Amino acid sequence: MTKTAEQFEFQAEVSQVLDLVIHSLYSNKEIFLRELISNASDACDKRRFESIKDSSLGDDDLHIKIDFDAEAKTVTVSDNGIGMTRDEVVANIGTIANSGTKKYLESIAKKDRDDANLIGQFGVGFYASFIVADEVEIRTAGVAADQAVSWKSDGKSAYTLDAIEKDEVGTEIILHLREEEGDFADNFRLKSLVKKYSEHVAFPIKMLEVTYPEKDDDGNEIPAKTPEYEVVNDATALWKKAPSDVSDEDYQSFYKQISHDFQDAAFWTHNHIEGTQSYSNLLYVPAKSPFNMFQNPEDREGLKLYVKRVFIMDASKELLPNYLRFVKGVVDSNDLPLNVSREILQDNPLLQKIRSGLVKRVLGLLKKKAVDTEVYATFWDEFGDILKEGVVEDFANREAVMKLLRFSSTHNEDATENVSLEDYMGRMSESQDTIYYVTGESYEAVKNSPHLELFKKKGVEVLLMHNRIDEWIMSHVTEFDGKKFQSVAKGKLDLGDEKEETPETTEEAKSFLSQVKENLKDQVSDVTASSRLVDSASCLVMDENAMAIHMQKLMEQAGQAMPGQLPALEINLDHPLVKHIETVTDEDRFAQWSDLLYQQALLAEGGQLKNPAQYVHQLNQLMLEIMK
Repeated sequence: MTKTAEQFEFQAEVSQVLDLVIHSLYSNKEIFLRELISNASDACDKRRFESIKDSSLGDDDLHIKIDFDAEAKTVTVSDNGIGMTRDEVVANIGTIANSGTKKYLESIAKKDRDDANLIGQFGVGFYASFIVADEVEIRTAGVAADQAVSWKSDGKSAYTLDAIEKDEVGTEIILHLREEEGDFADNFRLKSLVKKYSEHVAFPIKMLEVTYPEKDDDGNEIPAKTPEYEVVNDATALWKKAPSDVSDEDYQSFYKQISHDFQDAAFWTHNHIEGTQSYSNLLYVPAKSPFNMFQNPEDREGLKLYVKRVFIMDASKELLPNYLRFVKGVVDSNDLPLNVSREILQDNPLLQKIRSGLVKRVLGLLKKKAVDTEVYATFWDEFGDILKEGVVEDFANREAVMKLLRFSSTHNEDATENVSLEDYMGRMSESQDTIYYVTGESYEAVKNSPHLELFKKKGVEVLLMHNRIDEWIMSHVTEFDGKKFQSVAKGKLDLGDEKEETPETTEEAKSFLSQVKENLKDQVSDVTASSRLVDSASCLVMDENAMAIHMQKLMEQAGQAMPGQLPALEINLDHPLVKHIETVTDEDRFAQWSDLLYQQALLAEGGQLKNPAQYVHQLNQLMLEIMK
């Protein structure tokens, strides 16, 4: 040693910031290892970059080592990177947020920055060590230093510097763990953290292999072999490779690793983006919908954010909208700014560009897969209702999302949702300028809706929407590709050149309709002759902007108070039952028949009878009367 250790006081404001870093900045203790590995990776990258200019520095065996001593409760992270001089230690470690990495970036030409694959930007990651350690020592020798140096501190008010002997260039950081954090000095625990956070750091991370005593045939213990260092990380990020260099087996294996899914993924997309921002993405669509797809969106995971191969966080909420929450995968940015703890993404324009690019990438993938009707049908069965949310959530991409939607239709004879809006429009007549649809609580309900009778007679296709989300979705869209939407159960109908005129009503018919309306004045807004019914006696028609009756029922069951939106009752004056009712002269019996017309129409709409038992009793009485 050339001289005794020197003691330096932290500046007052530095002590305060250090206390904040240790106790408040990081929400997860275990990330201390991630930060130290990231710093070691930076150091190796710096040495590799400098060796381009000075070959004597060498870069053939750059690596990171992790050692531990369970008895002494220490963890040591070392590297053979560029190391630090005494002045650099004072500048970069003795002063918080004075990042050597950031200064280093500023010191090299812009054309070379992409070659310097550096992680740190703020210089505070090292201080995460004090979350788990009550004393930390740095032993470092810089490539251009005459003397190695030791830095020690308890993370409170001061640190010491001392000249030391160190044979190799590089840095080692020794953490003396707090008593309660001693379980970090464990082989399995440390390897698990490497796998979780630093599996794909570009340099090998080495740990001593675990050896166990063996016995010979006579039961005598064989001396254990001297343990050797083994690489515990992948050191090659699959998503950084060219897609042509990755097999389907590799893609599926990686998917299962990051998603914890036992099944293969349905399909994926792998891309490298260069430009104003550089990032790689590997996005998967699962084969099956996980059980938590409709849980709190704030708790969702699935899209992992890396910065230069270092895991930062599950960032599904930040990188994809909620309606694409089924997507799993990895996004790795070269230049995405993070806050000082690397745990919360800054509100940065680059993030919005990445998000926009990822959304277009996923929608483009789905569009490509939609060509294969069998593959897309499987996807739609699993995630169709979730994708529909994008019609409301993502106005910028609404048209693209709507092209991906699939529906049942009167064009088919089963409940299969395989009709796209473009399919529908391709079958429209030249005179038709409206996309017709009907919503209901089940396929059977919408398929047999009395509102379809006129459309079936005229041969006009109607989309059958039988999922709960459909009514909500259709309340937010008015048209597609220039064609307006219209519910066949709301408002007045207009079938283009084949417009069905309102039936001529005689004075006698008008009197009949008026009398029915009087009997149902508290239940309907109007009673009119129907132009849409062919086989049914009556139906309920909501105002064009009102909520469908089946949805009102669901909302009421959920405890939501619904506004008084009375439907109109349309009556088929040519129906035999209606002609019989017109002959009824007894006022009480006429009122019962009026109520029957309303209640059967309400049932057909998926509504809820207030008194089902009374309805059945009343129906039986009226049937017996007819039978006499």
